[in-house]
Amino acid sequence: MDGTFRLIANTTSSIAIITPLTIMADGLVRNDESVTKKGIISGASLLTAMLLTTGIKFTIKRERPFNASTDIDKKIEVGGFSFPSGHTTAAFATATILSLEFPKWYVIAPSYLWAASVAYSRMFLGVHYPTDVLGGIVIGVGSSLLCFNAQRWIK
Repeated sequence: MDGTFRLIANTTSSIAIITPLTIMADGLVRNDESVTKKGIISGASLLTAMLLTTGIKFTIKRERPFNASTDIDKKIEVGGFSFPSGHTTAAFATATILSLEFPKWYVIAPSYLWAASVAYSRMFLGVHYPTDVLGGIVIGVGSSLLCFNAQRWIK
């Protein structure tokens, strides 16, 4: 399963970045301002989540599990600090904003299945503690809810 979970983890950045860009491009091509705004909110959600995650990582400076214990095998090369999980943050920010902007079961179910797979993969690969992943989930979901509701308040 190592290869499967490496693949899942490696999809995170691409999917998280391509998603808001694709939504914005679709809105622009179809000249649909509401879809373009959804893409912008998606991008803002991801940016907010990642800025928070980076700030917290460099404030807390938690060691990776494989550095703290020789019993844990790392199955992927990573650097930096452990808490919170940036991959999990990006995956849950993406899944949550997609679910809020496009509230259909066929968007929600695969989005959260992918996000949960990313979260599990980070622990399976030995690069995060469960609390790192939980922190990433909270930040990802929270950032999306914040950006989604902020645009409604502004409107």
